[in-house]
Amino acid sequence: MKATVHVMLKTGVLDPQGEAVRHALGALGFDGVEGVRQGKVIELDLADGTSEADVTAMCEKLLANTVIESYRVDMT
Repeated sequence: MKATVHVMLKTGVLDPQGEAVRHALGALGFDGVEGVRQGKVIELDLADGTSEADVTAMCEKLLANTVIESYRVDMT
């Protein structure tokens, strides 16, 4: 089983990396981009019996800083 964890900064939290990407895209001639939010994707290969609740606990304790980040878990 696999889990994919998508971690993003919460709305209202400044994203300097996203701003750097937006400026770089503009410098390359991509003028239609008004905003960029950058996040991370974590792919986990899970042992049989690992539940979504286990992955949520992993996110809450280590994979995401829940003060400034939100996350979404996709189990496959």
